[in-house]
Amino acid sequence: MNFYKTAIRPILFLFPPELSHKIVVTLLKSLCRIPLAPYLLRKIYRLDDAGLKREIAGLKFPNPVGLAAGFDKNALFFNEMGFLGFGFVEIGTVTPLAQAGNDKPRLFRLPADEALINRMGFNNDGAEAIAERLKERKPGVLIGGNIGKNKNTPNELAAADYEKCFDALFDYVDFFVVNVSSPNTPGLRSLQEREPLKIILTGLRKKNDARPARKPIFLKIAPELTNVQLDDVIELVKECRIDAVVATNTTTSREGLISENPARTGAGGLSGKPLFERSTEVVRYLHEKGKGTFPIIASGGIRSAADAMEKLNAGAALVELYTGFIYEGPGLARKILKGILKKNARA
Repeated sequence: MNFYKTAIRPILFLFPPELSHKIVVTLLKSLCRIPLAPYLLRKIYRLDDAGLKREIAGLKFPNPVGLAAGFDKNALFFNEMGFLGFGFVEIGTVTPLAQAGNDKPRLFRLPADEALINRMGFNNDGAEAIAERLKERKPGVLIGGNIGKNKNTPNELAAADYEKCFDALFDYVDFFVVNVSSPNTPGLRSLQEREPLKIILTGLRKKNDARPARKPIFLKIAPELTNVQLDDVIELVKECRIDAVVATNTTTSREGLISENPARTGAGGLSGKPLFERSTEVVRYLHEKGKGTFPIIASGGIRSAADAMEKLNAGAALVELYTGFIYEGPGLARKILKGILKKNARA
């Protein structure tokens, strides 16, 4: 029996999603201030084993299960998420200047579909404030800085926003994730087209190469990209020396939904179970057409160890959780890691 799903989740789901999120992370941070609590959380939720370690883009990941961007937008509880078994955490999306995001309500549950719809709009405290918080990071979990542009920045100036975030966070994160695929900032997804994307990636590569020691740069893409567009991504990854691809962001599709929530007809990105199949298709296509020449981080609809194994079998090197973590609870990362170890033992 999953105690979280039977006893805790029903209570949390009585509150609006953003309020539930705030309650959970506030309680988690408070708990972790109690002596021995971090130790006990690690004992319950972490799984440390040499068979789980991964080396990707020169980084040594303690395990292949990460927390996707959007959960810890403002770098407020990344240390605590490490106690819950995650090998890496993406903070953000971070923009150069603080911005409030879209009007509330902007996050909606679709329980019948095990899904969420968000139209948050890159709400965050800005790169400088977030960099300050990252100075308090503890060892044990790798941190990725997911970066984007401010809503009011025109697309022709977008590259400068990504570079500002890159400079502000460089000393405090282990890798970067370039987010040009959120559906909640007007016009952002047009930056995935070959030429504007090349400008952004080339600018970041030049800044990276100018540093004494470079940081890996990953690219996060949308599930709606066609095969032709995915081919462009593969070429740009090689041309711009991008270290990995995160596949995928949320989807604007509402196909197959059964929930009656009126939010399903509005704007926003859909995540969770309905995204699983398409995001896995993208992972498989990138792996096969790219001939395994670059790592892929799979994100989209993972709710179990079996789901994670399907992503890994499709060609992913790492996996990320978000919506599945909300629906399945804090034990999900450990369950996936146990599944990976079991598979390794059979191999």
